[in-house]
Amino acid sequence: MSKHLQYQTQGTCSRQIDIVLSDDNTIEDIRFEGGCNGNLKGICALVKGRKASEVKAMLEGITCGSKSTSCPDQLARALSEVC
Repeated sequence: MSKHLQYQTQGTCSRQIDIVLSDDNTIEDIRFEGGCNGNLKGICALVKGRKASEVKAMLEGITCGSKSTSCPDQLARALSEVC
């Protein structure tokens, strides 16, 4: 059975991340609302099929310009809710 997570982002151009995870916390589907369309499609393509814990470890702490967070960092924070 899949789990669906909706995460409201903070401090980024994207507004929300929708994530579908398998029972073993593999990312089955992911979608960002708002933000830089091409970059976020690329992130989604790269993380699909990977374990949430692996993606979290790769992306946490990434910043965007002078901001203290980024869309990848927000994804890591969302995944912290499940792993």
